[in-house]
Amino acid sequence: MDNNINAKKYNNIKLVVGITEAILSFILLFLFIKLGWSKYLENSIRIYFQNNYLVFLVFIVITGIVVNLIFSPFSYYTGFYLEHKYGLSNQTFYQWIWENFKSALVGGLIGLPLLLLFYFILNTFGNLWWLPFAVILFFVSVILAQVVPILILPLFYKVTPINNNDVEKRIKELSKQSGLDVKNVYQFNMSKNTKKANAAFSGLGKTKRVLLGDTLLNNYSSDEIETVIAHELGHYKHKHIIKNIAIGTFFSFVTLFLLAELYQISIAWFGFSSITQISALPVIALWGMLIALIETPISNYISRKFEYQADEYAVLVTKKKEAFLNTLNKLTNQNLADREPHPFVEWFFYSHPSIKKREKHIQKLS
Repeated sequence: MDNNINAKKYNNIKLVVGITEAILSFILLFLFIKLGWSKYLENSIRIYFQNNYLVFLVFIVITGIVVNLIFSPFSYYTGFYLEHKYGLSNQTFYQWIWENFKSALVGGLIGLPLLLLFYFILNTFGNLWWLPFAVILFFVSVILAQVVPILILPLFYKVTPINNNDVEKRIKELSKQSGLDVKNVYQFNMSKNTKKANAAFSGLGKTKRVLLGDTLLNNYSSDEIETVIAHELGHYKHKHIIKNIAIGTFFSFVTLFLLAELYQISIAWFGFSSITQISALPVIALWGMLIALIETPISNYISRKFEYQADEYAVLVTKKKEAFLNTLNKLTNQNLADREPHPFVEWFFYSHPSIKKREKHIQKLS
C-alpha cells in the first residue's frame, strides 16, 4: 500500500510540475514575441553579424541557452531531486549534470543543422515551406532510427551482447515465431542512472536489435523477460511499427501545414511583416504548443490501442498469462508507475493503458 501511495504522489507531482512548466513556457514565449523582445534580440545580434543564417543561428543558440537557464530548476527538481527522493536514481549530481550536457550536445549537433535547413527552405519556398520540410523530416526520422542504437545510445550507456544464454535463446525463438529474424540481442547498463527497468526493440534494417536493461535482467526471471519481449514482438506482428510511421508521417504533414497557415495569418497580429523575419519565427513554436494540445490525446489513444494488442499477443504466444501479469506488477512497482491514474489524466497524457486496465484486459484472455 505504501508503494501505491508513493507512486500516486510521485506521478501527481511530476504531472503538476509538467503542466506548470508547459503553461509557463507558453506565457513566456507569448511575452517574448508580443513585448518585442524577439525583435530586440534580432536587432542586437545584427550589430555584430549581417549574414541572415549567422543571425538565425545565434538567435537560436541564445534563445535556447536562456530557456534552459529559466527552466533548469524544473529540470533539477523532476530529473534529480524527485528521482532521489523516491529512491529511483543512482546518479550523483555531477553524473546528472554530465548526462544532461551530453544530451544537449547531441541534440544540438542534430537539431541546429536541421533548423538551418528549415530556415533555408523557408526562404526558398515561402508559404509552401511546410511540404519539403515534412518530406525531409520523414527521411531524417528514418535515418535516426537506424543510427541511434549504434551511434547515439553507446554515448550514454555501455551496450554489450547479452550474457544470459537462456534469455537470448528464448528471444530468438520468439522472434522466429513472429516472423522477425533477430540476430542482435544486447544489454545496456541502465542501472548507472536509474533503478527503473525497461526493454525495447530498436533500429531498422541491419541495425535492428533487442535491448534489455541490466535492471530487467538482474531482477526478473527468464519467463518474465520472455513475456516482456513477446509484448514488444506483438507490436511487430500487428505491424504497429509501420502503422506508427504512417501515422507519424500523417501527423507531421498535417501539423506543418497547419503551422504554415496559422503562421502566415498571425504574424501581422504580432507586428511582423514577413514569414522569413527571424524574430517572427517563435510564433511557429507558439502555434505548435496549441496544436499539440489537440494531437496529444489522439496519438495517445491510438498508442493505448496498440498496447492492448501487444499484450494479447504476449499472452497468446507465450501462454504464460500469470508470468506476464506478475511482470507488469513488478515493473509498475519498480518504475513507481501510477496503477490507477485519473481517467482524464490517462486519456490525455498516457501512451500506455494503466496497469489496472491492462490486468483486466489480460484476465479476460483465454
